[in-house]
Amino acid sequence: MTDDPHMLDATGLLCPLPVLKARKRLQPLAVGDTLTVQADDPAAVIDMPHFCAEAGHELVSANVDGAVQVYVIRKGR
Repeated sequence: MTDDPHMLDATGLLCPLPVLKARKRLQPLAVGDTLTVQADDPAAVIDMPHFCAEAGHELVSANVDGAVQVYVIRKGR
């Protein structure tokens, strides 16, 4: 795990933990900052876009790198 506040490794965590940890990691960031989240939970493909839409964040990208999904979230409000 990294100490980079703009990077979250949520691999190995199951729903709802990737979203909950992303929410917590986004809190101290400034509006417009980005957070890159790595996850391997199959539910994250639904949960991350839904979380961003509900919380007012922008899902900049969602990619699959092997078994790992990589999400880039731009903090909104």
